[in-house]
Amino acid sequence: MRIVGGSLRGRKLASFKHDDIRPTTDRVREAVFNVLASSLPYDSVLDLFAGTGAMGIEALSRFAGKATFVEADRRAADILRKNLKTFGLEFRSKIVRRDAVEFLKTNKEGFDLIILDPPYVAGGGGLIKEIVGLIDAGGLLHEDGRVVVEASSKVELEVELEKLEKIFCRKYGDTAIHIYSNS
Repeated sequence: MRIVGGSLRGRKLASFKHDDIRPTTDRVREAVFNVLASSLPYDSVLDLFAGTGAMGIEALSRFAGKATFVEADRRAADILRKNLKTFGLEFRSKIVRRDAVEFLKTNKEGFDLIILDPPYVAGGGGLIKEIVGLIDAGGLLHEDGRVVVEASSKVELEVELEKLEKIFCRKYGDTAIHIYSNS
């Protein structure tokens, strides 16, 4: 798996085999960042369920000034730390080893771009709806910010929101990308 765009384009990410870690494919990352490019800038990025950090590192490679990575799994956080160090991004990044929902409930910092990629598990739509609801209600997204949700294409994500509006939805095999805006 490689970074597909920006200053780190072509650089290889460290990864590992784990049932709950499913890195975002190059094709899907390229599609997401092509959609996001039309509404730059996104200086501050939050990557929830970061895994190896592929999505957040892609953002840092392309446009982001800083990124916060939230990952509860110790092994994944170790690989993420290694990737950030390899690419010289540790000073523009922060790793939080914590459950994503608990992080959102206590975090006071706002972000321009929030990336959400939880494990594909049965009933995963409920977790995604809860998190998108927290983002919608919590003032975590700056004005004109975006939320990118990567989910199983089998999960239905119709959610009633007050501030966020779904502006993009597309399936890529077993993956569906949903992008929300608060503008």
